[in-house]
Amino acid sequence: MGFKLLSLVRPFMPLLPDVEQPGKKIMFKEKVLWTVTTLLIYLVCWQIPLYGVKNTKSSDPFYALRVVLAASNRGTLMELGILPIITAGLIMQLLAGTRIIEVDGSSREDRALFSGAQKLVGILISLGEACIYVWSGMYGDLRVLGWGNALLIITQLFVAGMLVLLLDEMLQKGFGLGSGISLFIETNLCETVIWSALSPMTVNVGRGVEFEGAFISLFYLLLTRSDKIRALREAFFRPELPNVSNVLSTFVVFAVVIYFQGFRVDLPVKSSKMRGQQGTYPIKLFYTSNMPIILQTALVSNLYFLSHMLYRQYPSNILVNLLGRWRTFRDSSHMVPAGGLAYYISPPPTVLALVKDPVRAMTYVAFVLAACGLLSKYWIEVSGSIASDVARQLRDQQITLKGHRETSLVKELNRYIPTAAAFGGMCVGMLTILADFWAPLARARASCWPSRSSTST
Repeated sequence: MGFKLLSLVRPFMPLLPDVEQPGKKIMFKEKVLWTVTTLLIYLVCWQIPLYGVKNTKSSDPFYALRVVLAASNRGTLMELGILPIITAGLIMQLLAGTRIIEVDGSSREDRALFSGAQKLVGILISLGEACIYVWSGMYGDLRVLGWGNALLIITQLFVAGMLVLLLDEMLQKGFGLGSGISLFIETNLCETVIWSALSPMTVNVGRGVEFEGAFISLFYLLLTRSDKIRALREAFFRPELPNVSNVLSTFVVFAVVIYFQGFRVDLPVKSSKMRGQQGTYPIKLFYTSNMPIILQTALVSNLYFLSHMLYRQYPSNILVNLLGRWRTFRDSSHMVPAGGLAYYISPPPTVLALVKDPVRAMTYVAFVLAACGLLSKYWIEVSGSIASDVARQLRDQQITLKGHRETSLVKELNRYIPTAAAFGGMCVGMLTILADFWAPLARARASCWPSRSSTST
């Protein structure tokens, strides 16, 4: 049944856009060049605004998640970012993990069909999300846009989604370094951190003109204020703009991740071909890297997207309200979950919300930990990293575990790999939870101090 479902993709394979495998070995310098070129194409698209848009002030369902998703920018060609790719991977992963679709990792045809199915799903999601964005009125009322502009916007989003998909495939097939997903996310995160720390732009948020960059603001306040203690407090905990505590906490999370990267189990191995040659095979705690939180964020993002769009169209429907109720955030046009499933799987925005509704906080923690653990465990089955796949790779290299028979290789690897995947995924989820809870604590700390008007000299 599973194989038959997968074989249904075969007629579409010749129609799917494809990046051919490199015909020769790609040198490191060439890989760097391809990677830089890919990044430049992405950054250019990240800045080009969509043509034909009539309204960019409507509520954004991904407002709170764009920093995590990173590779998306509101109102530009990168509106969808990498979300279609991640969503397609998530869907195929769940289908394969639940054995609805069975994939034989040793079969080249199965791997090709699975890759083609994932690409087809990604293309359909790009087209579907582009249509829903326009239909929901995110770029203006359809009657104001007109069908010509609506089709033009859908085409732009769809073509940009296809471009991101092909760029990611090109890097993964060996032309570049790593994958497009990781490259785009890491680039935007680095940009966000550097801009938050060193931005020279000035902003007025009701407390007078101040620098946007946290460290620039710190030096400015220390130089211009006579009360250095109050200046330090404001620089470390100012609300609504990046502050020093935000930046330092980001570096702390980086340091913790780097520290935990060193946690691993080294299995002694030996060569069955060359007598006396020995070594170790490491199984790291973060066996699946950052994929669990990426997949979990994609899952939440799609739920937010669906709930937000349905609530805008049918706010009085009972089922829609169970999925999520939304309200306007302060005086902005952005909407945040106020009830339903979307509310309980989102982090509390303030300490008051955390204390007032502890059930929400506990539900959020349980959801993130469970989702990251399960998605990490399912991911190794799809990505070819389970014990049987690793054992086959070791056998192909004529490597066996020292002190164990070759027939017990899979059994021995099964003692470590599933545990490392699940527990590592939960650790990544816990780091995310701590980061989410730090923000409301910092805002609460900031609210304890007087405003600029009462401390200016």
